[in-house]
Amino acid sequence: MLYPIGIQNFESLRKGGFTYVDKTDLIYQLASTGRYYFLGRPRRFGKSLLLSTMEAYFQGKKELFQGLALENLEKDWTQYPVLHLDWSGATYTSREIFDEKMEVALRQWEKEYAVQNDFKTDSVRFQNIIDAASEKTGKPVVILIDEYDKPIVDNLDNNELKEELRKRLSGFYGVMKNRDEKIRLGFLTGITKMGQLNIFSGLNNLEDISMVSDYADLCGISESDLHRYFDEGVQALAEANRLSKEDCYDKLAQLYDGYHFCGGSEGIYNPFSLLTTLKNKVFSEYWYGTGTPTFLIVALKQTGKDISELIDNEVEVDITDLSQVDSYKTNPIPLLYQTGYLTIKEVNPDFGTCRLGFPNREVQNGFLRMQLALYVPIVESIGSNVLILRLYKAIDAGQPEEMMKLLDGLFANQNYQIQGDAEKNVQYAMSIIFDLLSQHVHTERQTSNGRIDLLLENKDYIYVIELKIDATADEALQQIEDVGYARPFTADPRKLFKIGVSFSTKTRRIEEWKII
Repeated sequence: MLYPIGIQNFESLRKGGFTYVDKTDLIYQLASTGRYYFLGRPRRFGKSLLLSTMEAYFQGKKELFQGLALENLEKDWTQYPVLHLDWSGATYTSREIFDEKMEVALRQWEKEYAVQNDFKTDSVRFQNIIDAASEKTGKPVVILIDEYDKPIVDNLDNNELKEELRKRLSGFYGVMKNRDEKIRLGFLTGITKMGQLNIFSGLNNLEDISMVSDYADLCGISESDLHRYFDEGVQALAEANRLSKEDCYDKLAQLYDGYHFCGGSEGIYNPFSLLTTLKNKVFSEYWYGTGTPTFLIVALKQTGKDISELIDNEVEVDITDLSQVDSYKTNPIPLLYQTGYLTIKEVNPDFGTCRLGFPNREVQNGFLRMQLALYVPIVESIGSNVLILRLYKAIDAGQPEEMMKLLDGLFANQNYQIQGDAEKNVQYAMSIIFDLLSQHVHTERQTSNGRIDLLLENKDYIYVIELKIDATADEALQQIEDVGYARPFTADPRKLFKIGVSFSTKTRRIEEWKII
């Protein structure tokens, strides 16, 4: 079985014999029922392959659709001129990079349709290209734009360049409305839907299908897709990892399933992680390994909202907020949803709200690692996986002193600076670390006797940890005794460690710890 990992060209995929999850019935439905669409999905979710498939369809390449749903649905196979613009593949940190990308596309189209370039503005040249393509072929034009928002999101922290590119893109995309009679279909994809930035001010007739149930699995792989197309691969993965097929399906779901783009929809797998796992026969966090979008890191650094609540809790939001990311500095939740870190868990239609949470373990771990790097920059130099492995080994071996030395080293780095509420941020950083450990060691932060800072358990040891800010380690230990944090484990045969930790806001590090 050949897995189409990283293949974004439909013709190459089909001619190369790669497995294709057939979504062509949905493409036919789109083409038959509307004119202008926008689809928002996270990165590595198959948006580029979708547009390439649409391009082949509108170019009348019937032979590529043999055996697919569209082969029987489409009767005419009319060939239309297609203008396909892909903004991915570059980081638009300067006007020159944007100009070059735009110029290459415009020149290619002008050459193809014999357009005399007598104008300088992007929008006028684009308009002339649409006119020429329609007149030369006698057919209306199909316009496909991939990652429409990338030049903007690459400049969230550069207001001057962001505003300049926004104006140019707004005029460019607005041409589609002015030439409506010469356009068969317009389809734009991206990560974000930026309403207040007015990118679509000139194209206000776009139908946003990002949260429409009919197209929930237009990109991505559903549970039924997994069983239909990849059951053989799951069997091979199970055998390679000494799992039953049922357990293998369960583990795949825990790691990569769980995306919901509307209420009540079937869960969707991240295709990149799923297919890479099946090919390599190794479970790993492949999606996060491809890199966190720079604009998301910028946004999280700038936000004034406390997002620590996301670690252990889901969050309730207005459904209408999910399509807006313009106010990311005060509310990054919609941005986290659109970039794939959060997904819809439940919809309350009576109140127009929905509950968001992490879709799966891979994404949750990725979010925690991203946050850990923001709170404890030294992690970037040693790697969060290495840190977690070292901590796990110390905990598993019953070595609390070694565990505390590792934690102390995180905050001892001279480049580390806690900002804002020191107590909350230190607790947050340590919570992230132990949440990452939770798949190896049982962790809690609540007991029936009151609030406990950290509780770790494995088959041999119990660790009760109390953190005090600007107080002594003895006071932290006394807190454990006074509140009775360790009382539930009195009859437990496992070895119990009580650890009092003192953190100083003056030195910005762990000042001391004591273990009894």
